[in-house]
Amino acid sequence: MEYVVVGASAAGINALKTLAKLAPNDNLTLISKDEAIHSRCILHHYLEGSRDVSQLNFTDANFIEKNNIRWLKGVSLTAIDTSTQVLTLSDGKKVVYDKVLLATGASTFFPPVKNIKDAANVIGLRNLDDAIFIKEKLPQVENIVVMGAGLVGIDAVEGLLHYGKDLTLVEFGDRLLPIQLDHKASQRYQDAFAAYGVKQRYNTAVQEVLMDETGKVKELALSDGTTIPCDLLIVATGVRSNVQFLEGTPVETDRFGMLFNPLGETNVVNVYGAGDVSGKNPIWPAAVKEGIIAASNMVGQKRVLTDFFASKSTMTFLKIQTMSLGSPIPADDTYQVEIRESPGQYKKIIHKDGIITGAVIQGDLSYSGILTQLVKEQIRIDKLEKSVFDINYSDFFNMTENFEFGFCTD
Repeated sequence: MEYVVVGASAAGINALKTLAKLAPNDNLTLISKDEAIHSRCILHHYLEGSRDVSQLNFTDANFIEKNNIRWLKGVSLTAIDTSTQVLTLSDGKKVVYDKVLLATGASTFFPPVKNIKDAANVIGLRNLDDAIFIKEKLPQVENIVVMGAGLVGIDAVEGLLHYGKDLTLVEFGDRLLPIQLDHKASQRYQDAFAAYGVKQRYNTAVQEVLMDETGKVKELALSDGTTIPCDLLIVATGVRSNVQFLEGTPVETDRFGMLFNPLGETNVVNVYGAGDVSGKNPIWPAAVKEGIIAASNMVGQKRVLTDFFASKSTMTFLKIQTMSLGSPIPADDTYQVEIRESPGQYKKIIHKDGIITGAVIQGDLSYSGILTQLVKEQIRIDKLEKSVFDINYSDFFNMTENFEFGFCTD
């Protein structure tokens, strides 16, 4: 059996680990544009100098060699013929598959800003090549602007803090990490970054990239009418799934990316998907689980993705730990909000009809395990006889005959 995995990040590598375990006598091929296996989640550690390239690798030593994986590196997938089951690569090579996992991920989205794609020293932070480019430019630049205050943007800012550069964060939303955090949790990070000298511009967008006579970015024109200096622009305004090679094929996509079901199956037989190629749930744990599940089903061991809460993020910036689940802001006044605060600690639960729809935990994250269990099992908190913040794991031990959870109240 010829198993082919396209993509060497969280989904693809974990799929390969699973295939190597479940189908040790079959042929495994990895195709990737990346030439080094690395975690995109810790690229900021490479920026700050706390890790080298080898320390970004999240596999065991000699993982490729030990599992007899044929690795075609430095090439991308340009076409797939699902009728003949043949892949065409950017170097012109053809690869035949019996079953293929498309884990091609996503690329930096460059918004429609004048000159953003033409100016030099404008880069994303999506892969190792981006991080290497940024680090090589540091001796030549003074004013660095990060466009977008999401997880990638904040990673970039933190990774560059100790270089003594003039750092500015520009965000269209009204706060840092607007998808993951509410105003209270965001403000703690904003204050911490301000203490490091990071300038922050919220409710603001970049309208034009102004270039010098050599074509390099020199200034940014903002939506508030101001202009700020910029020698290096790091774009972190989102991603777009890598599905260009699917054009003209029967593999279904939507406006976000490639479609696949909870088994990792696409609508085309022998073609599977996992990770950011879907354009949904772009976080590491989701990609890992999707890769494992897709690979299991590729070899005929049925597994279904049922235990993942779609919008879960755990983060640590400037030694401040935070976890968010779902939406941090209630959609309307029909939702109930419960908050508990103490010095350095912030807990917020949002629920409707007894079911948790969102939460933010900042400070001590020990409570996050209990919270995740409540969400995972869809346990109704309006039936509790104690505060949701006072639940502990012993409250999950009382199970009824029909497998519903009961709660200890003594």
